Amino acid sequence: MPSLPVEFAKYRFWAVWKRVLSLSWPVMVEQVLRTLMRTTDLIVAGFFSPAAVAAVGLADIYARFPIRFGIGIGDGAIALSSQDTGAGATANRDEAVSQALLIGILGGIPFVLFGLLANEYAIAVIGGLAEDGAMAEVVEYGSVYLMLIMLSAPAIHVNFIAARSIQGTGDTRTPMYVNGVVNAFNILATVGLAFGVGPLPALGVIGIAAATAIGDTAAAVTFLAVIGMDSTDLRYVRPRQLVIAKQLVVISWPRIAEGVSEMIAEFPFNAILLAFGTEVNAAYHVGRRMYQQVASPLARGYGVAANVLVGQALGRGDPREAYYVGAAATGLSALTIGGLCAALFLYADRFVRVFTRDPATVGYAIGFAQAYAVAAFLIAIYIVLAGSLRGGSETLTPFVARMVGTFVFLLGFTYVAGVVLGYGVTAAYVAVVLDFAFRVGYVGIVYYRRRWVDRGTSMMYERGSVAESAGDD
Repeated sequence: MPSLPVEFAKYRFWAVWKRVLSLSWPVMVEQVLRTLMRTTDLIVAGFFSPAAVAAVGLADIYARFPIRFGIGIGDGAIALSSQDTGAGATANRDEAVSQALLIGILGGIPFVLFGLLANEYAIAVIGGLAEDGAMAEVVEYGSVYLMLIMLSAPAIHVNFIAARSIQGTGDTRTPMYVNGVVNAFNILATVGLAFGVGPLPALGVIGIAAATAIGDTAAAVTFLAVIGMDSTDLRYVRPRQLVIAKQLVVISWPRIAEGVSEMIAEFPFNAILLAFGTEVNAAYHVGRRMYQQVASPLARGYGVAANVLVGQALGRGDPREAYYVGAAATGLSALTIGGLCAALFLYADRFVRVFTRDPATVGYAIGFAQAYAVAAFLIAIYIVLAGSLRGGSETLTPFVARMVGTFVFLLGFTYVAGVVLGYGVTAAYVAVVLDFAFRVGYVGIVYYRRRWVDRGTSMMYERGSVAESAGDD
């Protein structure tokens, strides 16, 4: 019967979607709350002044450095955790997680020192191109905000590494429970400490940062306790295998560099926007926040699910299933998130006015919000394809894609078209779309060629998680 292969393919397709959704929805909930926490920070800052919004946005550029480090090591941990879970190599998995957490804690120390010693200079240097009297207020707010956030850098690292390690075992609900409670607390504490609700002091922007630092520290302590009390399949072990530490670094450094390259480009990009005016810079952070709050949590959820399922399929020695799962997850992401793009575009005005009522800021923010709405479809595809590659221990390709997209298109196009050719902020709107269009094309080609399958399999052989006969196809 010729229809049987088609019917089987349909059943397999829906089965994969069901698995992706079962793993991704807790991540989506977690990400919604996480981004809602950051959104709350901007909303609260908006009650004070555009300078306060810009200060939080600029400090957040630096605050994303420890986040990128934690995500990078966490991606190394989730790759090894998912692959070794699929292969049944629990001893290697536990050692990989233990080593990753140790690296994360030690890696937080330089960020703490940076926050204590260079916080004011760090904010002031970004605004070097701005000729705006409000910049002094931005530096005042932003430097204190940055210092408090950096003090919690080791906790930030632990949060990302522990959450991704647990997700690699197929348990995406435990991180959701921990981060869900902590993020809800963070939102309430932000409002309370900023405005002085009840017995709490009114600390303004400082209160926003204090709430975030306290929340991150509480989450880290909770995650360490959850793993230590055997509440998950993971266990702490004494690090012994150098090859595992080596693989963690090999997998993690491109992911860290990927984020760092984007952050480095953010400095001159924000400087260009500040040269157009403080309102333009504030509008950029508001407009991008719309995508980050609505579409980004869905894409990240699908990306984590693809990462886990691809890694586990490789661990079981089934590279064809790994490829199919990644492709199916990408299709699901494009279909569901693509439907949000039109709504994001059409209702950008209403969303923007939640953050600010300043007329000049609103006008620019609508432009940025609509640019990110157009890019949302591409971003959804890119994040899931990149997550699938990382499940196969391939992190170099997303790094190259992001570095070229960020420097050539987001930064380069904005400067040439916006400053040199005089098109102003309109060039930044176009650059946002061009950035992700390139990323999708580059990552898609690499994924299709499947060389990442051999990379992930060979690394499992190297650390002894699978026998040489496993994974042959």
